[in-house]
Order: sequence, then structure tokens, then C-alpha cells
Amino acid sequence: MITLTDTAATKVKDLIAAEGEPELALRVAVRPGGCSGFSCEMFFDTDISADDRLTDEGGVRVVVDEASAELLKGATLDFKDGLQGAGFAIENPNAQRSCGCGKSFS
Repeated sequence: MITLTDTAATKVKDLIAAEGEPELALRVAVRPGGCSGFSCEMFFDTDISADDRLTDEGGVRVVVDEASAELLKGATLDFKDGLQGAGFAIENPNAQRSCGCGKSFS
């Protein structure tokens, strides 16, 4: 499954606190689409089904559906805040190639 860096976990916890709903979990999913075949999406969710994989990463509940879990095995979510902008980035060792925009992989 996906691992969160300390920086990403802190940022997600801050965002959940701003939502005012402590029961929220971070859902990370891989969907068909994008330039290279798959793209990742992340959103807060409270709907956790029995076949979802639920873990705690640095105090953040992370939920991944079964199909996405295989594609995210060994991946790391980081948060970067620099001169070129701020945002989350996923390092995925399963990605054989990615597109020029960096938003999708295969």
C-alpha cells in the first residue's frame, strides 16, 4: 500500500482539521485515464467498504480500494512546498512510464 511521508501526513492532518470532521480518511485511488493509462486521485472519504484496505500512516487513516492497492504497492505520498508551487506528489515504483505532465502513469 501507499506510505505517507511525515510532511504529507502533517499536511493531510491539517486539511482534515480544517474540514472539522475528524472521522475523514484520505482515499487514494488509481483510475483508468490520463495520457499514459492510469491516473491517481485523492480525496477525503467516510464511506469505507469491507473490501477496502485501511491503514494508519502517521496518524492519518488511509483507504485504498483492492484494485488500486496492487498498483500502489510500495508507493509514497509526499507534500512539497517550494518556489515552483505546493502540492502532493506520489512516487510509485510500479509506474513503468509517465506522461510529460506527470499526472498519469502506466
